[in-house]
Amino acid sequence: MTLQNKTVLITGASSGIGAATANSMARRGAHVVLLARGVAALEREAAEITAAGGRATVYPVDVSDGRAVAEVADRCLTEVGPVDVVVNNAGIGEWLFIDETSDEQMREMMAVPAFAAFYVTKAFLPSMIERGSGWVTTVNGPGAYAPWPGSMGYAMARWALRGFAESLRADLHGTGVGVTQVVMGHVASPYYENNPGTTDRIATLDRMIPTLTVEQAGEIVTKATEQRRRDVFAPPMIRALITLHKLMPRPLHWLVIKSGASRSSISVNQHV
Repeated sequence: MTLQNKTVLITGASSGIGAATANSMARRGAHVVLLARGVAALEREAAEITAAGGRATVYPVDVSDGRAVAEVADRCLTEVGPVDVVVNNAGIGEWLFIDETSDEQMREMMAVPAFAAFYVTKAFLPSMIERGSGWVTTVNGPGAYAPWPGSMGYAMARWALRGFAESLRADLHGTGVGVTQVVMGHVASPYYENNPGTTDRIATLDRMIPTLTVEQAGEIVTKATEQRRRDVFAPPMIRALITLHKLMPRPLHWLVIKSGASRSSISVNQHV
C-alpha cells in the first residue's frame, strides 16, 4: 500500500509513538489526521508536520468517550473526507498488582486502549466497507501475550486489544478492509514519564531487550501498514519470545514471573 495521498487517522498523536508515526506517514505523502486530548500538543505536532511540507489536521477528543468520537468522526468525514487508514495507538495504564488497582483505574485502563480502539474503528469503518478498501493498524505490547507480575490492568487491556484485532479480522473478511497488529517492546516514549514507577517494574527479561526510539517505533508502524502485514513484532527478540510463548508457554510464563516484580515491593491499598 502506498501512503501517498492517503488520509491516515492516528490516535494518541500528540506525542510519543503516535506523533512519530504521524511524522513518518506524512513524509510518505499521507494527509494525517491527529487525535488526542491535548489541543496545544496536537497543534504543535501539526505545525511541525506542515513546516516540513506535510499535511495535518487536528481533532482534539477524548477517545475513551464513544459519543465524542462519533461526533468527531462526522466532522472529519465532512471536512477532510474518507479515511483510508486508522491507526489505534492511544494507550494508558500503570503497572500495578491487582490489590493495588482501584476500580476506577481498571476502568480507565480498559477504556484506553481497548474501548478507544473499538469506538474509533467503528466510527470510521462504514465508509471503508462501502468503498471496499481501507486498513486498521493497532499498536499493542508484549503484555498481550505474556503478562508479568504487577501488570494486571495494563496486561488485561492489551489482551483485550489483541482480541479486538483478531475479532476485527474475522468481521472484515471479504470486505477489502485489512487489519495489522504491531507489538513492540520497550519504547523510549513519554509513557514512562506519565506513569512514574513503571520502569521499576520492568521484568529483568525485558531489560535485556533493546529499547526502541519513538522514531524507530513510528517507522515500524508505518512500514507494517504499507506492507499490509498481519502481525509485526519488534525488536526481533520480542518476536523470538512470543514464538517461544506459542511453542512452550509454561517455561516462558515461569521465566517472566521469576524475572518480574516481587510482591514484597508493593504497599497493599496504596492505590486502592
